[in-house]
Amino acid sequence: MRKYGWMAAVAAAVAGLLGSGMAVSAQDADVISDGVFIGEQDVSGMTVQEAENYVKGQVSALTGSSVTIVMGEDSVTKTLGELGLEWENTDLVQEISQIGTTGNIIRRYKEQKSLQNENSHYDIEYRIDESLEEAFVNSCSAFNSEPVEGSVSMGSDGLLYVEGGTDGLTLDADATLASLREQVRGWESGDITIEATVDRVSPNLTAETLSKITDVLGSATTDYSASSWGRAQNVENGTAKINGTLLMPGESFSVTDAVVPFTQENGYELAPSYEAGQVVDSYGGGICQVSTTLYNAVLKSELEVDARSNHTMIVGYVDPSKDAAIAEGLMDFVFTNDTDSPIYIAGSAYYGTLNFTIFGEETRPSNRSIEFVSEVVSQTDPATNIKLVAKLDQNVGYLAQTQSPHQGMSAVLWKNIYEDGVLVDTIQVNSSTYQASPAMYEVGVVTNNQALASAMNTAIAQNNLAQVQTLIASGVQTEAPQTNAPQTEAPQTNAPQTEAPPQTDPPQQTDPAPDVQVIE
Repeated sequence: MRKYGWMAAVAAAVAGLLGSGMAVSAQDADVISDGVFIGEQDVSGMTVQEAENYVKGQVSALTGSSVTIVMGEDSVTKTLGELGLEWENTDLVQEISQIGTTGNIIRRYKEQKSLQNENSHYDIEYRIDESLEEAFVNSCSAFNSEPVEGSVSMGSDGLLYVEGGTDGLTLDADATLASLREQVRGWESGDITIEATVDRVSPNLTAETLSKITDVLGSATTDYSASSWGRAQNVENGTAKINGTLLMPGESFSVTDAVVPFTQENGYELAPSYEAGQVVDSYGGGICQVSTTLYNAVLKSELEVDARSNHTMIVGYVDPSKDAAIAEGLMDFVFTNDTDSPIYIAGSAYYGTLNFTIFGEETRPSNRSIEFVSEVVSQTDPATNIKLVAKLDQNVGYLAQTQSPHQGMSAVLWKNIYEDGVLVDTIQVNSSTYQASPAMYEVGVVTNNQALASAMNTAIAQNNLAQVQTLIASGVQTEAPQTNAPQTEAPQTNAPQTEAPPQTDPPQQTDPAPDVQVIE
């Protein structure tokens, strides 16, 4: 009895079940037992065909579902069907249909008893074409991007507007593919959207960084309304090339680098400049007024000045020692943003008024102010008051003043610092030496009269303006030889009687060294 006691006990229990109505009939064997789930769906009581139809419906729904990978502002979408989705465990329904309905009575009893105590859950298993899946993910690499730096611009309303930069994105294909597969495995219904896994590179110029540019650090204005058309064009062209410059902390700015080359193709016109001690027309004449105006704005901003040169002759649009000359390859104006925040340079040149304003983050105490004072230390007069230059492309009779006399001088620029209106310190900013120069005249020398040409060249060499004017008015005076030839008069010339032109302001340029052109 002990050997077969367990069988008797099971048989008794089965008999009890049969007596209680739990016997499995032939009709019951056609449906799925109670307590069986596919996913979250209770398929108890379904026929095999019904359960199969349910699973196929789920597979079909999943196949038509879309999968979207989002990468930054871009995205790519495909259906799971396009990714080769298939139902993998196709024997699932057949397997669950046999629970509690097949095998000997003891097996069926155990399975039915187990289902009474705990439901059985089964999942639909899917398979996706791995090559299609990988290609789908890799297609997002088209959205890889470099970081885009932020920008600052001046609006028509005179206000600064900041646009933040965007991160550079690089697809991490392996991590994105793993994320996609995990989402598909856990899918229950609806569409799938995942964020691509990316490596990010932030820009240097972010909205947070640029938003610090809120204050006017310094501003300067000069007048170019008396300039010729060509010089005015050059001032406006050079200003436009500097306008909108953004300097990060520690960055330096060279005016020469910003405005060269001085060519017609680069927007410059012919205007007076000095070369080898003479006034000549060259492309870019007037550009020194641009660098000078910027120099004064930089001084007021108290930025670090790395290089600055004065003109060799005094200019008229700023006080002595407040100028900054440039000559390509020789002189430059260079400064550095030595603050802890970016600075923005706004330049404008309209209707004869040139202005530069430097914006940044103001950190100087509100009770502190500064002023710049130009002091003339000494003055010298030109060794000669007049210099005549032969004009080889003008006829005798042409006489034009190209430069008024310049007084030589030495000057010093001082910075006074005030706190609560009280002078607390004076610092020397620079010192400048300007050469004295005479008034300059161009004299035409072209004539068929060799004697007149010789006399004119002699007067020019002697810088004798009065003799030049006499020759223009009367030609060459000669004495007739003592002969019986009839008395004759000196030949008349067409040169009109002229007076020295009135004194005019000089072209505001310099000649720092022979054969070096300073484009003022």
